[in-house]
Amino acid sequence: MRLSRYFLPILRETPKEAEIASHRLMLRAGMIRQEAAGIYAFLPLGLRVLQKICRIVREEQDRSGAVEMLMPTIQSADLWRESGRYDDYGKEMLRIKDRHERDMLYGPTNEEMVTEIFRAY
Repeated sequence: MRLSRYFLPILRETPKEAEIASHRLMLRAGMIRQEAAGIYAFLPLGLRVLQKICRIVREEQDRSGAVEMLMPTIQSADLWRESGRYDDYGKEMLRIKDRHERDMLYGPTNEEMVTEIFRAY
């Protein structure tokens, strides 16, 4: 598809909340749109760039013999309690209960999940 056919909302002015150079550039170039604090939507050009970066990383991983894994975003709070990091993130960590009233959380990192996977084998 030609770039001229993309939805590309270029900004003339730099948003004042954008302090980091890369953030300013991505906003102005129409790659991302901020929906709320820390929450961004990838617009067509931004998504295309992200996909290209992912492809390059995968090619380099393949070349080095590494394999990719995909971890769940929602994780058991029990793993985080066991690691001692459950309270480290404070109130900023999104904590929820599943339909069985088990404590879950939105995992900001995946060390606990990876450790649990390898411990199982």
